Amino acid sequence: MQKVQYLIGLFCVLFCWSCGSSHNSQYTPNQKFAAADLREDTKILEKILESNHPSLYWYTPKEKMDGYFAATINGIQDSLNEVQYRNRIAALVSQIHCGHTVVLNSKAFAKYYSKKRLPQFPLAIKVWEDSLVVTASIYPRSTTIKRGTIITSINGRSNRTMLDSFYQYISIDGNIETYKSQRVSNNFGAWYKNIFGLDTSYLIGYIDSLGVERKEKLASFRLPVIDKSKMDSLQKIFSAYKIPTKKEIKKQMRNAQLSLKFDDTTSTAYMHLSSFSINGLHKFMRQSFRQMEEKKIKHLVIDLRDNGGGHLNNSIRLTQYLVKHPFKVADTVAAINRNYAYGKYIKESLWFWFPLNFNTTKMSDGRYHYHRFETTQHQPFSKHHFDGKIYLLQGPATFSAATVFTSSLKGQVNVQLIGEETGGGYYGNTAIHLPMIVLPKSKIQVSLPLFRVVLDKDRPKGRGVMPDIFVLPNSFAIRQGVDLKMEKVSEEIKVKR
Repeated sequence: MQKVQYLIGLFCVLFCWSCGSSHNSQYTPNQKFAAADLREDTKILEKILESNHPSLYWYTPKEKMDGYFAATINGIQDSLNEVQYRNRIAALVSQIHCGHTVVLNSKAFAKYYSKKRLPQFPLAIKVWEDSLVVTASIYPRSTTIKRGTIITSINGRSNRTMLDSFYQYISIDGNIETYKSQRVSNNFGAWYKNIFGLDTSYLIGYIDSLGVERKEKLASFRLPVIDKSKMDSLQKIFSAYKIPTKKEIKKQMRNAQLSLKFDDTTSTAYMHLSSFSINGLHKFMRQSFRQMEEKKIKHLVIDLRDNGGGHLNNSIRLTQYLVKHPFKVADTVAAINRNYAYGKYIKESLWFWFPLNFNTTKMSDGRYHYHRFETTQHQPFSKHHFDGKIYLLQGPATFSAATVFTSSLKGQVNVQLIGEETGGGYYGNTAIHLPMIVLPKSKIQVSLPLFRVVLDKDRPKGRGVMPDIFVLPNSFAIRQGVDLKMEKVSEEIKVKR
């Protein structure tokens, strides 16, 4: 299996190289936009958000948001390139405190970098609080900096200095700071490059195995150029292996997203769901719970630590297999407008116009309510319903529909939430219908939530779903490859057997 996965990855890399050699786009990320054009883009963004964003002032009063927009607009006095402008808009948007309102580079920017062999940061790093710990290195055999190494500085910048620089550009639900840590952990090198620029080498401050602080210089990594004359010999090497078919590759990718395994000795089922938008998820759930019933499984572990959300209907369906009482999705699901300001700058605006106009009703508060989510009482499934002990693994990457799922089961007598605070809000979010704004001059993209979702008006506002049992990361566990959260589940199962 590992050999097949390695070959798949290698072929993908080779494909990117071959595409890069023929790329002749005129786009360059260093090109600058006139200050007047960028100020106009920012004003258009402000008008669109004021007209359609349902939670623009949920955490930040209007007077403050107006001030942030004015400061951003007035602060653009010189021409800027795309990265510089994107950072300013990301810092502005982060003041909304809405994790579903995110800023992306233009499509041309993404395409450009997908074709270039630019220097890469040599380490993968896990971030939490002030801690930076190496999870992988491109040079594992030629350096003392390996998995589990504690980082103290990079190129003279302390951990806190780097993280504070990164965090100001990250949008979060309410005040859930751990979500920022997760976003940086997902691609530390990209955040470093976007904020501090590319470096040819990095002076890494770290703690060695004896607890002594040391420094070591690591070169950046660049994918090598493959001489076309050598491609034939590479193809001969590959011909000795069975190349996976598209169907096999698709199956492997799907298995990485969702899986079900059984441990008959402890009567435990382990389910992994990385998204609620996976094709065939209904069938997977139906088959899984039927198998659990046939095997008379007593314990169910659902790993949602990397689940960033997806289709809400799938989240509801999984809840119905587990919940003990009827439930509704939310107290409030409402938009502030049925029409768009500057609709020509909103991608697929007509597609999203239909649910706004045909699925909502204007209520006395002046908002347009999505009553299906506010009033429908979803019943627990009677067929293949699981009534054993349930353990939900969650963390900062548990977001959106995944948070709706864990929050629906929190407090149920046979459910334990294990891990860390979720990245998605416990009180509410803006997870339903998210068209993309494309600013006309810079082509920067900003996601636009259309509905405010209050899951439960009586819940505390501003934080994520808290676990029943906290399990935090540490450098020793990372170095040893130990899954602390799964170990805690095993302990709980042993106690309850």
